[in-house]
Amino acid sequence: MIRRKCLAENGRSLSENIEEYWAWVAGTLYILLTLDLLTTVYAAGLYGPEAEANPYVQWALGEGVIAVVALNLSVLLVLVALFHGYFRLLQWADGTEAWVLARSFELWIGALIAVGLFIFANNLSVIVHGRSLL
Repeated sequence: MIRRKCLAENGRSLSENIEEYWAWVAGTLYILLTLDLLTTVYAAGLYGPEAEANPYVQWALGEGVIAVVALNLSVLLVLVALFHGYFRLLQWADGTEAWVLARSFELWIGALIAVGLFIFANNLSVIVHGRSLL
């Protein structure tokens, strides 16, 4: 694969930016998936699997903790594959396309963090108040 030597607008090479993007992805997925897993299992322990709004997670909770962990790991693998494909596309892009893809990633990771934090807050609401925010 041809690596582009072009510099991004921040003065770093594209590969340095992609390394930073992977760090954001790793941190975001680790924190959000871990928080979601722990709070979901705790809420299910308090109120049962029926309290879970997501039918896939509700099914997994009914099957046991191993199924919930396997489901979370599956989500992790799918997201890592999507990010990997996105970063490969970014390596091939040039000029305006690269700029749009880079900004789109930043919006994507920001949205992922926002949604993940809302899910975490929703799980905490179920744990503390016994009801969802939705």
